[in-house]
Amino acid sequence: MVIRKTSAQIEKMRAAGAVLARCINEIVQSIEPDKTTTQDIDEISEELIRKYKGIGSFKNYRGYPNTVCVAVNEEVVHGIPGSRVLRTGDVVGIDLGVIIDGWHADSAVTVAVGGQTSPEAAKLLKVTKEALFKGIEQARPGNRLSDIGHAIQSYAERRGYSVVRDLVGHGIGRNLHEEPNVPNYGPPGKGVRLEEGMTLAIEPMVNIGGYEVETLQDNWTVVTKDRSLSAHFEHTVAITKSGPDILTLMPMEET
Repeated sequence: MVIRKTSAQIEKMRAAGAVLARCINEIVQSIEPDKTTTQDIDEISEELIRKYKGIGSFKNYRGYPNTVCVAVNEEVVHGIPGSRVLRTGDVVGIDLGVIIDGWHADSAVTVAVGGQTSPEAAKLLKVTKEALFKGIEQARPGNRLSDIGHAIQSYAERRGYSVVRDLVGHGIGRNLHEEPNVPNYGPPGKGVRLEEGMTLAIEPMVNIGGYEVETLQDNWTVVTKDRSLSAHFEHTVAITKSGPDILTLMPMEET
């Protein structure tokens, strides 16, 4: 069942989204090339969430052992933090969830370590973020759920990339994962009718190579099957009568 939220409940999710955006911004700013490890990012994430009086959504969720998911280069999502050092030119995905007053927000960004990377990686990041916003544009009353994924897939594939099929976005609210699932691909005009009050975590995962993925032996880290680079961006979005309302925008982020 898709749970529609009241305006007051959406404002509570906006409060969680504001904390989450602040945390992700500070995490990204904290990364020091050739020094910061993925475990450092986990510790920083936990400290920041505590600082802003929140609770991490991910730790111990379905057995996940950490506060944040950190995916480097060919890793798509769900990378477990550890001793890996982030090198200049790596692309690193930071996926984090926060609970404030019982309400979840979920967001992800992929950035170039040291602010520099290869031209092909830089283009992948740009296109994936743009694809996210193309999908968000479709999150408005009267559209169908698959209009979101169709917009994402069309935008990414026209630029020569592939969209991961095995992992999808999701509804969000009092629970981290609620109905409906939100695929990042497919034909338009399918699925549930979008209505005011729905809240969705929209999160395209886009690869330079093929869309196939596999899970490593840790049973969490998902990588591209061909080990090509991958990028992941995510926002928590409320559907309002006037269109999509992004609850996790970072300061000065362009939509």
